[in-house]
Amino acid sequence: MGFTFFIGDLRVFFPYDSIYPEQYRYMCELKRALDAKGNSVLEMPTGTGKTVTLFSLITSYQWAHPEVGRLVYCTRTVPEMSKALEELRKVIDFRVEVLAREISGDEAPPSGLAAGHILAVGLSARRNMCVHPEVSQEGDRERVDEMCRQLTAPWAREKGKTSGCAHFEKYEAALNHQSQLLETGIYTIEDLRAKGLEE
Repeated sequence: MGFTFFIGDLRVFFPYDSIYPEQYRYMCELKRALDAKGNSVLEMPTGTGKTVTLFSLITSYQWAHPEVGRLVYCTRTVPEMSKALEELRKVIDFRVEVLAREISGDEAPPSGLAAGHILAVGLSARRNMCVHPEVSQEGDRERVDEMCRQLTAPWAREKGKTSGCAHFEKYEAALNHQSQLLETGIYTIEDLRAKGLEE
């Protein structure tokens, strides 16, 4: 399933068997804006595959031009973010599959970024990401923020006013010993919460 095609000299990895004409036009305009290092406002009707179009073009562009940098994709709700990350996962899984098929039999298969993987994370408010057994049960956003600050703020930890948050302490310790906490992959909020609960 899926195919690759070129827009100019850019090879685009598209995870579905067909593409709408408006998706192709959208990609062409997006590539033009990226090539010009400019801004772009593009509009497509509902249900025409904006998300997969954007991810296919941008991740293909980043693959061809690693110096381009990061993509920050914002959504209004957590379910929209989860859906977008699943779409991104389809795009990247397809790219990794295509690149793996193109390796000759006597070559060692690459891994990580060299194999076409990326690191993508879905981030949200503390209320959605917290794994502390008491704080995570609180439903009010402001109360969650307050409780988290009381457990993790440097001033509270230095003065011994709190027993702290074991999950935050584990994160701090890991951060002091390695530069990257996550392997390449696409992580939803649920994935990150599960990571936070790992021993």
